[in-house]
Amino acid sequence: MARIHWLGAGLSSVPGIRRLILQGRTITLWNRTLAKAQEAVAGLSGDFDVKAFSEDALAQDVTAGDVVVSMLPATMHLMVAQMCLEKRAHFVSSSYISPEMSALGEKAKDVNLCFVNEVGLDPGLDHLLAHLLMADYKASSAFDTQSSHEFRSYCGGFPAVANEFRYKFSWSPLGVLKALKSPAQSILGGKVVQTQKPWDAISDFDVKFPVGSETFQSYPNRDSLPFMEDYGFGKDWNMDTFVRGTLRLNGWSEAWADIFNFVEHDVAGPDGEEKLSKLSQELWANHSYDEGESDRVVLVVDLKASKNDQAVWHKSYALDARGNEDASAMARLVSVPVSLAIEAVLDGKLETGVQAAPKSVDLIKDWFADLSHYGDEFHLIDHLS
Repeated sequence: MARIHWLGAGLSSVPGIRRLILQGRTITLWNRTLAKAQEAVAGLSGDFDVKAFSEDALAQDVTAGDVVVSMLPATMHLMVAQMCLEKRAHFVSSSYISPEMSALGEKAKDVNLCFVNEVGLDPGLDHLLAHLLMADYKASSAFDTQSSHEFRSYCGGFPAVANEFRYKFSWSPLGVLKALKSPAQSILGGKVVQTQKPWDAISDFDVKFPVGSETFQSYPNRDSLPFMEDYGFGKDWNMDTFVRGTLRLNGWSEAWADIFNFVEHDVAGPDGEEKLSKLSQELWANHSYDEGESDRVVLVVDLKASKNDQAVWHKSYALDARGNEDASAMARLVSVPVSLAIEAVLDGKLETGVQAAPKSVDLIKDWFADLSHYGDEFHLIDHLS
């Protein structure tokens, strides 16, 4: 029987690991610290074991047909994927597809392997919602590529009970701080817009939920443009807006003004990395989640088509999830979709080669039905009804 090799027992892995064990899957959990891995599977019985991770030990254990799941730092994914090619094993991760990973596509196809990426929360669930909206729109009588189209996809995690800082950290803040220095690209007002600093592109964004609405702050994240083709927006489409970005609680920009100023002006030079690390340690000490404190994840994907400045089709999906005593919302929404992707690979439901989250409407709906067992509901809002 094919074995799942799950690499990494961090906070964003545990719900998915436990789900696979409870589903009766055969799994080895690898982690550098054995105690942490043992804690992740505490109280469970099933066909699983726990091993200390090293590249050599993993390579000795993996056999053809197995699935290797990398929840390690993104810099290690390529090494793991290359080992999978040598061993004829499938590969799964929640991370973005790098150019180096994409380059392995033909080799993976040649040996009938699935190399699945972008199947966590963001990226992951956001892709699934985009595919559902596009399938819905293309099947409607309103579909017209020459209509003016606005596409927005935003995701954010924050404390369930808002604090003055408007945020809390589940792990080291250093990654968040470095992301503030990353440029972004999107389509706004029909033009390609490059953003060097998030605080220069923050705007209010109203999310409509089944009961009421709420105003958040949003900003573009990374380069949105490569995802247009994947979602099905052709080069001949009339696009007014296409943006994938980050969602924050209203008031976040004011609460973080001093941090923005520090990142922009005080971390240049040879000691910049050291200054950023020091700030990260201070933020972790002052703004990490308390034990048992609940988090909140909001994900919204919105598609609007207009003619003569009048909306002719406008729908969105919205998810408003909370952490509970079993796991944080963030951990659940990252790792459970990863576990669903693993099962899709084992059950032969995905194509071979390097790929992101699935586009099949039927498979997506199956995944959402599974996620609903955790209380995570994706609400479809028709803004014109």
